[in-house]
Amino acid sequence: MRTFNGIEELQAAVGTHLGYSEWHTITQDQINLFAEATGDHQWIHVDAEKAAEGPFGSTIAHGYLTLSLIPMLVSEIYTVENLRMGVNYGANKVRFPSPVPVNSKVRAGADLVSIDPGGGGFQCVVRVTVEREGTDKPACAAETVSVLVP
Repeated sequence: MRTFNGIEELQAAVGTHLGYSEWHTITQDQINLFAEATGDHQWIHVDAEKAAEGPFGSTIAHGYLTLSLIPMLVSEIYTVENLRMGVNYGANKVRFPSPVPVNSKVRAGADLVSIDPGGGGFQCVVRVTVEREGTDKPACAAETVSVLVP
């Protein structure tokens, strides 16, 4: 876990790799709860029997489930102290290059792209790559944008 003491220290890290999160296992219960929360009950996610005969040999996590893990995963990588708040502002790019089969382990790596005044504070762009253990192709690649308010 990297700790930055304010915006100035974070700005000094622009262009660097911030680190990696811990590995987290994606369970079928987690996938089912996400399906309930979003109403996305496609068989490839929730029907283990049918999915076993499908293209991936098992159920897979929703792409948006993988994306939604980014705040939790990134919170294990770095923190910025002396802020009044930080809020998600959006994403510049999101891609899901490979599936996440049930019981896979994933982790995130983060690269600090930029931090500039804007949005009532500082807009912080971080390139996040969610990796699946044992594969070279990322499960999710996203450029996240947050607004940090000192």
